[in-house]
Amino acid sequence: MPPLPSASLDVPPEQALLAVDMQGYSKIPEARMAPVRSDLDDVLTTVLAQSGFEDPRAVPGAYKDTGDGAIFVLPAKDTARLIDPLLGHLHAALVRYDQGRLADAPSIRLRAAVHIGPLTLPDHRGDAINEVCRLLDSDAVRQALAAAGEQKNGFLAAVLSEPAYRRTVRAGRTTEPAEEHFLPAVARVEGKPHFEEGCRLYVPGLTPYLLGLAMSAKAAEATPGATRAPGTDVPPAMPPAPAGAASPAFQINGAMTDPTLINQIVGDVRIGRGRA
Repeated sequence: MPPLPSASLDVPPEQALLAVDMQGYSKIPEARMAPVRSDLDDVLTTVLAQSGFEDPRAVPGAYKDTGDGAIFVLPAKDTARLIDPLLGHLHAALVRYDQGRLADAPSIRLRAAVHIGPLTLPDHRGDAINEVCRLLDSDAVRQALAAAGEQKNGFLAAVLSEPAYRRTVRAGRTTEPAEEHFLPAVARVEGKPHFEEGCRLYVPGLTPYLLGLAMSAKAAEATPGATRAPGTDVPPAMPPAPAGAASPAFQINGAMTDPTLINQIVGDVRIGRGRA
């Protein structure tokens, strides 16, 4: 009888992963780091409960404190709820926090990544936890959060891996956000040349078209002469306008402060009017 295969060859069970990271945490004065981190923990605990999750901290290996953020591991069947309703609850909670914070307290701006993949608990055997961390650290979602910061209440940018997106949003398991709210992009991480994965970006309050414009503007500021945002394969980081459309419809929430973005939008509007 041939020897039985080693258990190390078994594919680990799939898990859903949510990773979050606070922008600019390392720049907060040391005396204020603990209170801000405690506030973030309160926000995350509330949002998970609102979304119908048990506290993952009660499960060995299902919660990892990363210093300026956290990683949560949940059952794969719950992946869709990490997008709808959790992202909506998270954005609303960050807006409420900002409205109630003291004037000298920093805002909490978050990058969030949602992924699904094989992973064992509590030892984290499997690539899924590395992949969600790289999504969270990718140029694409960093650019998306920078774009979000140009609008009022722009406290959240989310990135979904393609497997998470296909099994939830594209499969019709979410309502808000839905397919039309996501911008296709490519996740790359500086110093990790072998990591290049398709992903989807979501910023509450920004259509994919405007998000693409804003990301292109930010990339142009950082790299003079750039024609597309370095985290995306959509030149100029936006989906094409629907066939037959006279001009794109812009939805702007709050004051625009980035002159490059303003000029680009105004130019597009003028072109649209000239063609009409």
